[in-house]
Amino acid sequence: MTQYIGVDIIEIDRIRQAIVRWGDRFLSRVYTGDELKRYGNKPASLASRFAAKEAVVKALQQTDGISWQHIEIISAANGRPLLNLYGRAKEQADNLGLASLDISLAHSRDYAIAFVIGSTGSEPTPEAP
Repeated sequence: MTQYIGVDIIEIDRIRQAIVRWGDRFLSRVYTGDELKRYGNKPASLASRFAAKEAVVKALQQTDGISWQHIEIISAANGRPLLNLYGRAKEQADNLGLASLDISLAHSRDYAIAFVIGSTGSEPTPEAP
């Protein structure tokens, strides 16, 4: 099994400042409609999702052609973050043979962090002695 890992941390205030400076232009470029509907008035949640998108790109080991809109993080009813990939992000995950891509989000008063781990579905074949 091969694992792909990504992590990112961001100051929540950077997201607040981006919203003040660029408003809907920033929000609609980075977040999906569903993310904005659920978290549009929660800077800490938006920041953790921004960090998550960065972490996903790192885990996918690909930046070319992946739009922020190709990576969506929403919450299940129990609060667990769910990761949805579209477009080039989905293609890259498929190219890497990822069977799973799991995500964890956290934030404090000042910072938001995300950790992503992707795994292929098969165990490596042991080498012959």
